[in-house]
Amino acid sequence: MSRRHQMLFTSVQFLVFLPVAVLVFWSLPVRFRLPWLLLASLVFYGSFGLPNLVALAMVAAIVIVAGRVLRAGSPGSRRAALWSGTLAILVMMGLLKYYDPIAAGLEALPMLGLTSPAGFSFYAFTAIALLADRYRDPVAARADDMQELLYLAWFPKVLAGPIERIGPFAAQLVERTPITWPQAASGLQLILWGLVKKVVIADNLAPFVDRTYAIPAYAVPVELILANYFFAFQIYCDFSGYTDIARGTSHLFGIRLSENFRRAYFSRSVGEFWSRRWHISLSDWFRDYVYFPLVGPERKPWRMHAGILVVFMLSGIWHAGLGYGIGWGFVVWGALNGGYLLVERALNPARRRLRKRLGASWAAKLHTVLAVLLVFHLILISWVFFRAADLGVAVTVLTRIWAALPDLPSLLPAYPFTAEHIFLGALVAALLVIEAVMEREDAAERFASLPRPLRWGAWYACLFALILLGRWQGEVFVYMQF
Repeated sequence: MSRRHQMLFTSVQFLVFLPVAVLVFWSLPVRFRLPWLLLASLVFYGSFGLPNLVALAMVAAIVIVAGRVLRAGSPGSRRAALWSGTLAILVMMGLLKYYDPIAAGLEALPMLGLTSPAGFSFYAFTAIALLADRYRDPVAARADDMQELLYLAWFPKVLAGPIERIGPFAAQLVERTPITWPQAASGLQLILWGLVKKVVIADNLAPFVDRTYAIPAYAVPVELILANYFFAFQIYCDFSGYTDIARGTSHLFGIRLSENFRRAYFSRSVGEFWSRRWHISLSDWFRDYVYFPLVGPERKPWRMHAGILVVFMLSGIWHAGLGYGIGWGFVVWGALNGGYLLVERALNPARRRLRKRLGASWAAKLHTVLAVLLVFHLILISWVFFRAADLGVAVTVLTRIWAALPDLPSLLPAYPFTAEHIFLGALVAALLVIEAVMEREDAAERFASLPRPLRWGAWYACLFALILLGRWQGEVFVYMQF
C-alpha cells in the first residue's frame, strides 16, 4: 500500500484520526468504549495494508486458542499450549522476516515474496509475553478475549512498542475514571515533544547520514565522523520520539504505557544503557523470557555470562531481518554490545572501589563525565555496524576514521563547515541541553513551578519548531521496520 495512505504518527491522516478517536471514545457509554478502541486500532493498523491485518489476526488466533488451554487445562496440556503457541509465533516470525533473504542466497529455495508486516515483531513479542505470563500466573494475567485483542493491537504501540504486560494493561481497561485536564495536557505535551524529536531532529539529521553512508569510501573522514555522531542522535530521537507520541496518545484515552527511553546517552555504564535507559521494555522482555530461563535459578557465573551473549546475539539476529540491511552487521552489533557488558561486569569491583575512594569530590564528578563519554562512544562504534548496509561498509567507515584520527587536529580547521553542519549541530546541542535539564531529579517539579508564560512559551517554541523546521514528508519510523 502507498505510504500516503498509512497513518504514520507524522501523517495528516493520523492528525485527523486521533482527535476523532478520542472524542468518540469519551462520548460513548462505558460498555462501548472497549469495542471502539479495538475498532480504531484495526482501522489504524489496516491503513498499512490488508496483509498486516491478516498477520495480526493469525497471531491473535494463536493467543486465544492457546490461552483457553492455559486458563483451564491440565499441567501437561498447559505446558504444551505454551510451547506450541510460542513456537507457532516464532515460526511465523522466521518465515516473514528471514525466509526470502535466505532464499535469495540459496538457489535451491524458491522466493515466496514474504515480507514482515509493520511492527510484527513487537506484537509477536507481546503475544509471547502474554502466553508466558498466563502460564506462570493465570490470575495475574487474567483478561477476556477482547482485552487480549486490544492488548495486541492497541494502535499507539502496535508498530514499535513499548512491549507491555497484560496485567497492568488490562487493569486500566476496566477503569471508569474520566480523564482530567492535567492528564490530557500531559498527553499532548508528550506528543508534541515526540514530534519535535522525530520531525525536527531525527528527520533533519537523516539526509546527511544517508548521503554519507551512500559513499563511505569517498566521503572525507570528517564527514564520516559527523555522520556517525548524527546517526546516534537520529536513531535515538526517531525511536524515543515514537515512544513519546505513543505514550502521549495513550494518555488521551486514560491508558498509561511504560517509559521506554530515559535520556539514554547520559548512561554511566553499558549495563545502565541497555537495562534502564534504551528500549527498556525490550530489554525487560529479553531478561524475563530469554535470559532468566537460560540462566536458571542457580545463577552460575558461566551461565550468566553465556546468557548475556546469547541475549545480545539474538537481539542482533532479530534486527537482521529488516531495516538498513540484511547481513552480519547486526549480529556483530549484538556481539559487540554483549562483549562490552561482559568486560564491564568483570571490571565492576574495581569501578566500585574507585567510586568509593573518590566519594563526592570534584574528581568523582569528572569521573562521571568521563564514564558517560566513554559509554557513549562505545555505543557509537556499535551503531556503525547497525547503520552500515553490510560488514564491508562498516569496516570501511571505521578504518577510514581510525586512520584519520592522528590528523584530526589539522583536518577539522581545514574542513569547510556549512550552514547545514551548524544547523544539525545546533539541533543536537539543543537536545542535549534539554535532556541534561530533564536529568535532574526535580526537573518536572521545577518546570511545573515556573510562571505560566514561561511554561507555555516552552511549548509554543516546540510548536513553532515543528512548523518552521519540521520535515513532515521525511522518513518512516526506523523501528517499525523491524
